[in-house]
Amino acid sequence: MAREELTRLTGNGNGECGEDDCPNVYATKRGTFVVQGDVSEAFQPPTGEGLVEIPESVLREVFRALGW
Repeated sequence: MAREELTRLTGNGNGECGEDDCPNVYATKRGTFVVQGDVSEAFQPPTGEGLVEIPESVLREVFRALGW
């Protein structure tokens, strides 16, 4: 899936990161989400999966963007 196919829900210039690639959440056309953040090593996820860590403020921004 190409980045251009995603809808960016956070980091649109209003927050602490501005337009930079910092923790962000993207919506897919399939109704799922792609999360970009710092790699976490809290535990070993199953093969094919990964863990990222994002701040609470990013999730709050997602909820506002989705109208939740």
